[in-house]
Amino acid sequence: MKKISSLAALVVGSTIMFNVAAADAPKELNLGILGGQNATQQIGDNLCVKEFFDKKLHVDTKLRNSSDYAGVIQGLLGDKVDMVLSMSPSSYASVYLNKPDAVDLVGIVVDDTDQSRGYYSVVVVKADSPYKKLDDLKGKSFGFADPDSTSGYLIPDFVFKKQFGGNTDNKYNNTFSSVTFSGGHEQDILGVLNGQFEGAVTWTSMTGDYNKGYNTGAFGRLIRMDHPDLMKQIRIIWQSPMIPNGPILVRHSLPADFKAKVVDTIKQLDKEDHACFVKAVGGTQHIEPTSIAEFQNIIDLKKALTQNR
Repeated sequence: MKKISSLAALVVGSTIMFNVAAADAPKELNLGILGGQNATQQIGDNLCVKEFFDKKLHVDTKLRNSSDYAGVIQGLLGDKVDMVLSMSPSSYASVYLNKPDAVDLVGIVVDDTDQSRGYYSVVVVKADSPYKKLDDLKGKSFGFADPDSTSGYLIPDFVFKKQFGGNTDNKYNNTFSSVTFSGGHEQDILGVLNGQFEGAVTWTSMTGDYNKGYNTGAFGRLIRMDHPDLMKQIRIIWQSPMIPNGPILVRHSLPADFKAKVVDTIKQLDKEDHACFVKAVGGTQHIEPTSIAEFQNIIDLKKALTQNR
């Protein structure tokens, strides 16, 4: 009788623990999507992610599309965003500098074709303009993307300070007639096309077919939207050193068992529905391991920029 009683107690105890764990598992998962791009397209590109996670984890995945990068940063810091599949390294640095243990690194996206782990900030002008180098833009209007964008501000700002002196407040010692934050990479490119800016920054992998907007980056997104001849309309006149690709993040404070399932499901998405993963991250890329060391230079630059402010 004691053996039976002990067995019954074990079964009851296990059932209680299972029910508690099930009760603790979130019923909702929040996917943060960086702003600065066409919101309708961004939501469309991530609907398959929602379907995949809803099915695998039995949750209601919410697509938290922010109007700017800061929205996702604050969402991660305030426990309102649970994962990000395509994070700006500069935005990750902002999260890390505010709260080092706010997020866990799942991995970094790596190019499917050449295994490159980075991308570039580039300055674009109209193809029929006379501008061939940065110095040619002196006295002209210039567009940045977002203050928390790596390629859209952090890296070019660092280079411009060294080359021209000053900062955005004084238009780099009045090198430019105006310096404007457009709100995103697509807005920067469109700003050049419609004459709002003579020059502006955006991001690209610089790998793959030029006429198709390269393998990864803002050019390809615009081409797929409604600008099939984009690469004939613009010209690249400056390219930064390589920037590490964006990290994939999960919120550290998620329940441990559930967080492990989220991480596993992200990796399953890459393997089982790679076409969906490619749409979500904006390029032909897959997941590889990473560590904070890969982003340390970006963190240091962001810290210096914040302190200087």
